[in-house]
Amino acid sequence: MTRNLGYALLAALAALVVLVSTAVFVGFGKASGRDEGADGPQSGAGGARPASSGSWIGTWAAAPAAAEPGTRNAFADMSVRNVVHTSVGGTRARIHLSNLFGERPLTFTRAGIALAAAPSSPTAKAGSLRRLTFDGRPSVTIPPGEKAVSDAVRLNVPAAGDLLITTYTRQASGPVTFHNHARQTNYAGPGDLTRSVAGTDFTQQSPYWRWVTAVDVWTTEADGAVAVLGDSITDGITSSTGANHRWTDFLAERLRTEPDAPRYSVLNAGISGNRVLIDGLDYSPNNGPSALNRLDRDALSRTGVEVLVVELGLNDLLKHPQQLDSARIVAGLQEITRRAHARGVRVVGGTLTPSGGHRGYEPREEAVRQAVNDRIRSGDVFDAVIDFDAALRDPAAPQRLRGIYDSGDHLHPSDNGYRAMAHAVELGQLAGDPDPARL
Repeated sequence: MTRNLGYALLAALAALVVLVSTAVFVGFGKASGRDEGADGPQSGAGGARPASSGSWIGTWAAAPAAAEPGTRNAFADMSVRNVVHTSVGGTRARIHLSNLFGERPLTFTRAGIALAAAPSSPTAKAGSLRRLTFDGRPSVTIPPGEKAVSDAVRLNVPAAGDLLITTYTRQASGPVTFHNHARQTNYAGPGDLTRSVAGTDFTQQSPYWRWVTAVDVWTTEADGAVAVLGDSITDGITSSTGANHRWTDFLAERLRTEPDAPRYSVLNAGISGNRVLIDGLDYSPNNGPSALNRLDRDALSRTGVEVLVVELGLNDLLKHPQQLDSARIVAGLQEITRRAHARGVRVVGGTLTPSGGHRGYEPREEAVRQAVNDRIRSGDVFDAVIDFDAALRDPAAPQRLRGIYDSGDHLHPSDNGYRAMAHAVELGQLAGDPDPARL
């Protein structure tokens, strides 16, 4: 081999190394950079992604219920730290903030995310604090009625762990979009505490989630999400505070731990007092829009939703003005199923639970409940059925909750009742395609 030919071969080899290195560097940057886009990291021709590379899935959610009373001029130079509980883990995270019930533009000057040092604690785990940005900027202004999604940050988010979402508003926030039955203690304090590790910096406590409505993770632990559209029973209004004992929490635990369970996260879209047919805003400020009016907003639009579970209808016949025509309630539930099918989402629905002995209970309501349940069990309302009624009723008095499952008000389950609801779910029913032929 001549010296010139040797130099030429060495030069060609060096060029090849540079090309390969550049390709690897570009691919790595695309997978780890802030501007991944809504679908996260991409690889392969035509944007195809190997199944093992992960995807964006919602790990936690709460439905915005109303404007928090007395907050028109609140939270100037204040930080709010929300504590939220994940259903699946991941390696990146992003948050959703809402000004749905605001009356003026809402500016978050700073925002941050961290792992909680202990369950329900406002103290951040050392080294886990991440500053959030929005389109690369540290602040974001959200118009009234709108929402914002943060850029993704690298964070090893655990399954069944607590996250701290901290927001700082320099100016008064205006009416706060909140979820009023969090069953979780949350916190607030003076000044910009988005980088604060110490929970003691937060001098106020609150039973509400404010502004934050969802957390997504980039994960290989789940293939999709189950969104649960419900009322106070799904909201877990009588579950133990800070214990994550809503029935949706117990369902998430089963999906994480049981062999052959579908790989799904669980997103709670319950609002206490919510109905299928009537907007609660017309009668009570905290019952939210009807399920028909909030279906897309609170459930179908959540990240990675593959299955919709519906636990609704009891308030339609219990709350005034009452709907005592079972056919109208069933028609509303069928409309929810049709709209979910149009989005390619499977629908699993629950029977209406007993309420005998509850304040104001009337026997005529029981007849309507039984008529609705008969239609649900017939199979012409949902793709599959969860018989919550059978799981919770007293065998000796089927119009009432079984004593060990009754929180004491004869309407809402206890922690044991919520666990029984989760175990009434046949996990295999959550898998599969929607079946429009059933309607």
